[in-house]
Amino acid sequence: MRDAVIVEAVRTPIGKGKPGGALHPVHPVELLGGVIKALVERAGVDPALIDDVIGGCVDQVGEQAQNTTRWAMLSAGLPESVPATTVDRQCGSSQQAVHFVAQGVLAGAYDLAIACGVESMSRVPMWSNVSPGTDPLGPGIASRYPDGLLPQGISAELIAAKWSLPRELLDSFAVTSHLRAATARAEGLFTDEIVPVAVDGRNVTIDESIRPGTSLEILADLRPAFEDRAMADRFPQIQWSVTAGNSSPLNDGASAVLITSSEIANKLGLRPKARLHSFAVCGSDPLLMLTGVIPATEKVLRRSGLRLEDIDLFEVNEAFASVVLAWLQETGADPARVNVNGGAIALGHPLGASGTRLMATLVNAMRQRGARYALQTMCEAGGMANATVLEAL
Repeated sequence: MRDAVIVEAVRTPIGKGKPGGALHPVHPVELLGGVIKALVERAGVDPALIDDVIGGCVDQVGEQAQNTTRWAMLSAGLPESVPATTVDRQCGSSQQAVHFVAQGVLAGAYDLAIACGVESMSRVPMWSNVSPGTDPLGPGIASRYPDGLLPQGISAELIAAKWSLPRELLDSFAVTSHLRAATARAEGLFTDEIVPVAVDGRNVTIDESIRPGTSLEILADLRPAFEDRAMADRFPQIQWSVTAGNSSPLNDGASAVLITSSEIANKLGLRPKARLHSFAVCGSDPLLMLTGVIPATEKVLRRSGLRLEDIDLFEVNEAFASVVLAWLQETGADPARVNVNGGAIALGHPLGASGTRLMATLVNAMRQRGARYALQTMCEAGGMANATVLEAL
């Protein structure tokens, strides 16, 4: 039987997603093109052998419009004969790209392909693809959800209320994320996965959003980010505990992984880093929206034939601290094994790039810690989640 393996995984450093951020001067096509070029060069493969490039991007408008992935791989110097497409499963877009590529390899449709993602939130702000006065949902959704859908921040507040997660716990989780990320950076644990980005004659090499000096006292001074009188009347259970400090920031970044089969890897002289063991994707309540990581984890474990106790490392995307803390309560996973090198609250969350960013970090953490199995899961807007199990080789 064919398998699907990751033979290389890279990412840019993650910049702050605002004018003045380290990566703001870089066009998103060049941001993604840079990591694709580095991925192919590091692997040492003939780019003409690549069967497809599938990239994730959320706000596909402006500089990220018209199939960004195609322009990025051409900018990277890949042959014109290599095709590419861009997918949107919201925050999990590039994790979904991994699934599509791996499934193509398993099916025999691909021998060698790239999954990747990009988001330049400083140049293409979130929600840029929704024009003022337009309705992207339509009358059927208005009929099914007559009270209206919710902003993600309100969903994060509802999760905090439902799982009885106090503000202090959310802030403590955020502090841990920053301390773990700062420690990992200081120890050089991100070195193998980061591709320097040339900006105005200098190389950007470090993640810009990590705050080593943050503390509970500093975070306690932040005001709730989503407090709203109308929402307070509608949801009196909300305690207004979600802040900018215990949520992921806005960021710029790109990432990519190269996937093939063990057989092809052997023929090409490539050394697999991890096997893509099992996949799952699920839908969930679009009001709570961000809880899909819980059923997605259950689903992928069931498909893999593994138990939670078999998993050595977890990456659960830190869109909001309440998401990961609710997941921890429901699964009973050991917090010491979750986001061991910090998560999106510290490192950042460039939407379309985050799936393969997490995977690059997870693959390296598996090697660094001698892990056999690892699980990655991400919540997604609209009430969805992806989950992937990796196996060390």
